Amino acid sequence: MFAFYPSSSSDWTTRRCVDTGLDPRQAAQPGVSGGKPADTFVLSSFVTQLLHRLGCVTDQQFEDVLNQISQELERRRHLCAMSAERAAAIKDIYQPLHTHVYHLKETYLAPKFKEIVEYCQSSSASTEGLLDLLEEEAAPKVYRFPVFEKRFCEELVEELEHFERSSAPKGRPNTMNHYGILLNELGFDEGFFTPLRELYLHPLTSLLFPDCGGCCLDSHKAFVVKYDMNEDLDLSYHYDNAEVTLNVSLGKDFTEGNLYFGDMRQVPLSETECSEVEHKVTEGLLHRGQHMHGALPISSGQRWNLIIWMRASQERNKLCPMCNTRPTLVEAEGFADGFTKQSEGLMNVSCVLT
Repeated sequence: MFAFYPSSSSDWTTRRCVDTGLDPRQAAQPGVSGGKPADTFVLSSFVTQLLHRLGCVTDQQFEDVLNQISQELERRRHLCAMSAERAAAIKDIYQPLHTHVYHLKETYLAPKFKEIVEYCQSSSASTEGLLDLLEEEAAPKVYRFPVFEKRFCEELVEELEHFERSSAPKGRPNTMNHYGILLNELGFDEGFFTPLRELYLHPLTSLLFPDCGGCCLDSHKAFVVKYDMNEDLDLSYHYDNAEVTLNVSLGKDFTEGNLYFGDMRQVPLSETECSEVEHKVTEGLLHRGQHMHGALPISSGQRWNLIIWMRASQERNKLCPMCNTRPTLVEAEGFADGFTKQSEGLMNVSCVLT
């Protein structure tokens, strides 16, 4: 079975785009302008025109935009170091409620999911056969199937709520979700999400998404997001920093809040039709990371979702999915953003645009 853990080996040096999430078509770019220092920023003509259309017209307004971008870039440069500090503090002070949920067991998995995985691992497995087993697409190229048993979902949410109430430090999952938990910081990766990706999800993604790295996923970022009437209600239309994404509804009780899927991010919005998808507790939605999607607002209750961004260094080493250019990278801890160091001469090793 395919295995790929971070190690000191020279062919696996984790890398991250220094400022992941800032698309050069949407943000400032490094440069020199009007005698300013080289570490300041100038806006591209595309962004300047866009900001004009959005009402940004005065010098002060443009200066405010540049300051905000500069601050965000600086924050992102220190993400890995801050995450490592939080993880160390959590390990020292946090006492888990349910220690067993940190280690994957087959009893946590839904019988239908295990049946699907067993088929994918068989010598007779084919994409057509797998699609028959999945029964239907939730939306074009979006596949729905049960992943976990309900009791496991309940215990995992109980553990996460227990962590939320603790004094341990907490980091937000990404720039769009303000409430949630980075699961690697709690110590879930080695015992839970790495084997889940390698042993159970990899056989499916190899058949369903061979054209975008589904057959060579070698890292991931796992986190939970929380929607609550007094916190985040919904999630805007976006794409993920992943080759393939699994989104599992963990609970609790909530109404509305369906997901919706459009097309790949390269397709203009004017040519896109969205499909609304009901997301039931214990079920997962598997889709390409570049598939545009969002979450409609819940109207009552509270919802927890488990998100696993699965990454293929073989794909992203050639083209960063966030900045859409050849990445320039820096070394980082753990899986980082899923890039790896290749042989000398094949790529730069230091992406500063994302």
